[in-house]
Amino acid sequence: MMKKTGILTDSHSGITQEEAKKLGIYVLPMPFYINDQCHYEGKDISREEFIELLKNDENVSTSQPSPEAVMNLWDEILKEYEELVYIPISSGLSGSCSTAMAMAQNDDYDGKVFVVDNGRVSTPMKQSVLDAIELFNEGCSAKEIKNRLEDAKGKMGIFVAVDDLKYLKKGGRISSSVALVGGMLKVKPILKFDIGTLDSFKNCRGLIKAKTVMIEEVKRIVTTDYAEDFEKGNVHILAASSADEEETKKWVNEIQEAFPEIKVLWDYLPMGITCHIGPGGLGIGYSVRP
Repeated sequence: MMKKTGILTDSHSGITQEEAKKLGIYVLPMPFYINDQCHYEGKDISREEFIELLKNDENVSTSQPSPEAVMNLWDEILKEYEELVYIPISSGLSGSCSTAMAMAQNDDYDGKVFVVDNGRVSTPMKQSVLDAIELFNEGCSAKEIKNRLEDAKGKMGIFVAVDDLKYLKKGGRISSSVALVGGMLKVKPILKFDIGTLDSFKNCRGLIKAKTVMIEEVKRIVTTDYAEDFEKGNVHILAASSADEEETKKWVNEIQEAFPEIKVLWDYLPMGITCHIGPGGLGIGYSVRP
C-alpha cells in the first residue's frame, strides 16, 4: 500500500543522511566544487575535511543539483508515497528552488509534488522540516503543509558572527580594503539572514561583544514582535556554527542560559553557507511555529 506524504529537503538544512533515516525523510545532497572537482555534501566529504580545505584557501564554490538528479529522487519517493513535500534552500540564496517549482508544474508532478519556498537555510530550514513532520502527524496534507510553512515565512531570522573576513572578501561580499581594516581592528561583522537574503547587521569589536549583541537582539525580537507566541511556547530558539566542537558547545550553552525555558536546536552550518562565511562563524536564530 502507498504511504501518504513523503518529506524531502536538501543538505543546506544541515540534516545528515543518517538523521534523515531516523526522521523518516529524504535529503538531497547538494553539489559543490573544490578545485573544479564535484563533491556532494554528506556523501563523499566530511565536515572536517571541508573546513581544512577552506583554511588552505582551496578554490571552493557552491552549485545547484541538476534537474535530473532532483526528478530522479522525486520519482523514487513517489514509488512509495502518494505525494511529496519538498523543502529546498531559499529561492533568495539559490536558483534550485525556482527550478524545482517550475518542474513541479509538469504533468507528472502536478498535484503530487509541493515545493515549499519559505526562505530558509541552515537550522531554520531544519526546523521547517521538523515542523512539516509535526504538521503531517496532525493530519495535514502535502498542500496544507506547504501553505502553513509559507504562511509563516517571515516569522524567523538568523544572525551570524563572522570570525575571519577573508571569506566574505573572497565571495565578493566585502572589498579588500574593508577586509584589511576590519582584520586589523578585530572587527567581527554580524550578518542577518532574512527571508532569503544575507545582509550586514552590525560590526562589533571582538567575538565576545558580537555574541552578546546577537543574543540581546534575538531576545528583543521574540519578546516584543512575537511576545504572544513566545508566552505560549511557540517560538523555537536555534543555534548554528562553523566553529570547532569546543567553541560550538560553549556558544550553544550561552544561548541556552539566555533562554532557559526553551530547548535550543543547534547544528553545524551547512557547507554551502560555511564556504561564504568561513570557519569560526557563530549563529543564533528564532523561528515561530507555523
